[in-house]
Amino acid sequence: MKILITGANGQLGAELQKQLAAGESELGRLPDAVQNAAVTAVDVDALDITDLAAVRAFVRAEKPDVILNSAAFTNVDGCETNRDAAFAVNAIGPRNLAMAAEEIGAKLVHVSTDYVFSGEENGGIPLDETARTHPVSAYGATKLLGEEYVRQFCRRSFVVRTAWLYSYTGKNFVFTMMNAGKKFGALTVVDDQRGNPTNAVDLAHHLLKLAASEEYGLYHCTGEGVCSWYEFACEIIRLSGTPATVSPCTSAEYAAKNPAAANRPAWSALENRMLACTVGNEMRGWKDALACFMKNYLAK
Repeated sequence: MKILITGANGQLGAELQKQLAAGESELGRLPDAVQNAAVTAVDVDALDITDLAAVRAFVRAEKPDVILNSAAFTNVDGCETNRDAAFAVNAIGPRNLAMAAEEIGAKLVHVSTDYVFSGEENGGIPLDETARTHPVSAYGATKLLGEEYVRQFCRRSFVVRTAWLYSYTGKNFVFTMMNAGKKFGALTVVDDQRGNPTNAVDLAHHLLKLAASEEYGLYHCTGEGVCSWYEFACEIIRLSGTPATVSPCTSAEYAAKNPAAANRPAWSALENRMLACTVGNEMRGWKDALACFMKNYLAK
């Protein structure tokens, strides 16, 4: 199998490459179909996914069996002030990859987000793939349009929504909390936004399970269990042994101090129902996945 990874320098792109090279992850062996795959991994310096002609030419030359799109404009606040860039990367880019994949008969695995939901329609029940979308930020809106383009232009597609992602590389909430805790000794974190922390190891493993299948469609793929950002931060500080205290605040209090911040869903916890009904849901509980991550990270 030939696999093309876009967004190769990001958290997920790096983890996908690691697992494909090893043939396994912390969750176990990868499917036979992706073992010993020929992998081409590119970032924006090698392929600008917002350039349709460039994408078509690259995909025609490489002829991948599967395209794994982990490229995105993920700066939620930055999307509000750079809407054209967010639209290009999060909507036009996936459209271009979908059109190119369809032209050569390739599968496309596209990664999306829990921020396609407003967080206001649900009363504490995790949202499955049947839930109605209603983004409240430019990031969520552009990612939702990217989803729609992928499903419209590529028949062999998987759209996979994830949330609160962290990994061993790159910038993420886990490292931010650890570094800020060491620097300031006291943290204040929002306690009225709830979702699912997701280890990139678990997400990448399931993306590759999907890539090896023909179970096309819309998926949710997040860590099991629900918490607030405050509860997530408390567990990070506890497991890492960082000498810091963590105090809760409301979204309104945070917004008052950070007026340029984008709106975020109050409830964006997802249910991995489609996974459970197709290739299998092996996503770990968020606390177990974080404990494993911290053990491995601190052992380095």
